Amino acid sequence: MESRDPYVKIWQDLAIDKSMIFVSGPRQAGKTTLAQMISASFTNSLYFNWDIAEHRTRLIEDPTFFEAVERKDSSTPLIVFDEIHKYKDWKNYLKGVYDQFHGSFQFLVSGSGRLDIYQKGGDSLAGRYFLFHLWPFTLAELGKSNSTIDEFLNDPLQISMQGHDELKKIWSRLSELSGFPEPYLAGRITTYRRWSNTYSQQLIREDIRDLTGIKSVRDVETLYLLLPSKVGSPLSVPSMARDLKVAYDSVRSWLSVFERFFLIFSISAWTRKIARAIQKERKVYLWDTPRITEPAARFENMVAAELWRAVTAWNDMGCGLFSLHFIKNKEQQEVDFLIANGGEPFLLIEAKLSDTQPSLALKKFQRALNVPAVQLTAEGDGYRMLSNVDKSILVAPAYQWLSRLP
Repeated sequence: MESRDPYVKIWQDLAIDKSMIFVSGPRQAGKTTLAQMISASFTNSLYFNWDIAEHRTRLIEDPTFFEAVERKDSSTPLIVFDEIHKYKDWKNYLKGVYDQFHGSFQFLVSGSGRLDIYQKGGDSLAGRYFLFHLWPFTLAELGKSNSTIDEFLNDPLQISMQGHDELKKIWSRLSELSGFPEPYLAGRITTYRRWSNTYSQQLIREDIRDLTGIKSVRDVETLYLLLPSKVGSPLSVPSMARDLKVAYDSVRSWLSVFERFFLIFSISAWTRKIARAIQKERKVYLWDTPRITEPAARFENMVAAELWRAVTAWNDMGCGLFSLHFIKNKEQQEVDFLIANGGEPFLLIEAKLSDTQPSLALKKFQRALNVPAVQLTAEGDGYRMLSNVDKSILVAPAYQWLSRLP
């Protein structure tokens, strides 16, 4: 099993200031494994999983059952609550646990629903926890050649061609098998296909149906199956509603549920300092990348996943207030990604499967926003640094530049 060191470090940093830490992320991304890795650093620990019947019974019969944890010394115990958001009164329960025991226990709360916004369950936990996200494997995690956040913010165009062949292999494996630990570590296409065929089906028919009360499960599954062909372009909800013959509000609601349960993530359009920018559209990406068969769209999706992982990790660690966007104007000129920090543009990123000439749109929007820019390609043995007025554009293999993301 690959160690999830970057995430263990995030937890260690957050746990200095709070005794209750939430970790949220896609189902089967490795949250239970991460909890075990963190538990291994504690002499005293106890694991609770709401999906295990005897664990559920124990909590209902004795809400402070964890006090009976068997201790080997006087150090603070770690109590892991896994999938507890499925307990209908989970927020009130954790609020009470924190208020009574935050001085004598550490708590790690993990779940595949959006623990930060999931509304079923009563009183707010505001101020009682820090939250971070665990994502499927990304190149930046597996490649182990990251820069620090300070180095990146100081010079986002910094690049090295070190480890080129190994990084290219990892990138290819992620493209074929996804970053979910089970198929990635198995290393076989057949394992990935079996896994992928059951993954979304189980998530929609079990977690989503049970926790949201959605009745039209077949329509929801069909919507998810349509999404791979929509990656790379702003999503038209009215068009999808017509295709499915359902209401606009239903499609919008189902897409929101997909985000809440981490089947997809979406980015909004950037409008500031962009003449005639489109405003209301969003672009959608999948965590199960190999579902996307069109090569350019799959490549863009892989870049999006790396950037999304990075931006959420930087926010979780308190490094800034980062967000990920795309730019498109009414003349249909587009740049795939813009990273902003504190509401200000920071870096433009274009994903081009084979084009090594910076796009006209990238040059135009770079001049308008006055920020560095990167054009990422699928292949290449080296990189180029080109000028655009007084700014630089880096043209480089995606797997080389992305591997350095903090």
